[in-house]
This record gives sequence, structure tokens and C-alpha cells, in this order.
Amino acid sequence: MRAIIQRVSSASVTVDNEVISQIGKGLMVLVGIGKDDTPADVENIAKKILSVRAFSHPETDAPWGASVTELDGEVLCVSQFTLFANTTKGSKPDFHSAMGGEASRDMYASFLTRIGELYKPEKIKDGKFGAMMSVALTNEGPVTLTLDSRKFEYITPPAGRAKVVKGVKTNSHKNAPPSSQKSTKPKGEAAEPAT
Repeated sequence: MRAIIQRVSSASVTVDNEVISQIGKGLMVLVGIGKDDTPADVENIAKKILSVRAFSHPETDAPWGASVTELDGEVLCVSQFTLFANTTKGSKPDFHSAMGGEASRDMYASFLTRIGELYKPEKIKDGKFGAMMSVALTNEGPVTLTLDSRKFEYITPPAGRAKVVKGVKTNSHKNAPPSSQKSTKPKGEAAEPAT
């Protein structure tokens, strides 16, 4: 899953000329669901959205000192499949990497439920899934962050790619290149003379 989060003083969603959701201070979140996403991605992205320190500390005013939950702020979520657009070939975006249909709707619904469980349900607002929406916001800073659940901890790392576990990369190859292997010769032992 991918998310674009923006620190806002206000945000709203309008459908058919009617405002259906609005928030004050908090986060405006665009959420994209990939075709390979699982409940583990839902858990990862929901926790990261709520814990990322996008705000200044309310007492010390230190930058990046508080999360939306620490400020008792609101979160407005909007489903955004275009976050999985592939634009590497041609000029027309390709959305085959995005999850489609009812599966996407169900996973997005589970995301909304989970983020509400982790915070406060009444603080989580939503747009209208699949509808043509007009989104208005006032970005404070501006501050805009990109999140990707597969970059916090790879669920299934592609062949040959380093696995990321709690921010530490581990080589996925069993045998490291000879140049990177450390000598096992005890310290102080002289090197063998050249012949």
C-alpha cells in the first residue's frame, strides 16, 4: 500500500457539489492499494500514518516532534488507485499494478476500520470510494510525505533484493562477494610471503 500524507489545517471532500467530509487540523491521506497487498500491508501503513511525526511539538515547538494522535488531530482518507500508476512506457498511465474491483473496495474498508481501531473512529473521515471527488485542503508548511508499506518491511522481497527488517538491510544472497569477506587470520599474524 502507498500513501501520500499532507499536514493540513483543514481539508474537505466534495461529491456532486456536496461536501461529504471535512476536517480541521490533521492529516489529509491519499491511499493506494497494490494488487499484491495483504492485511499485513494494511497494518503497516495504518500504524505508520498514525505514528509519523509530521507536526511540531505542541509545547517545545520542536520540528517533527509530534504525530497526529499526540495532537488529537483528525485524518481524512481518500482512496487513490493512481498512486500505482506506471508511467515508464509511453505517455498514458498504466494502472495494472493497482488492485481493482471489489477486492480493492474491501481492503480499503478494512484499512479504514483498522486505522480507526488504532486511534479513534470519530477522528477518521473518508471520501467516497470510486466516486469523482473534489478534494480541497490547506497544506501547512507545506509538508507532504510519501509512505510505502513494502518499504517499512518487505513482505516478500523480490529475488536478489535486500530484505529490510526494522530498518536494517540484509543481503538476500547466501554468499557475499569474496571482496567483502573479512579475513579470519588472527591479528598480528604476518601475511604469507609472495612466491
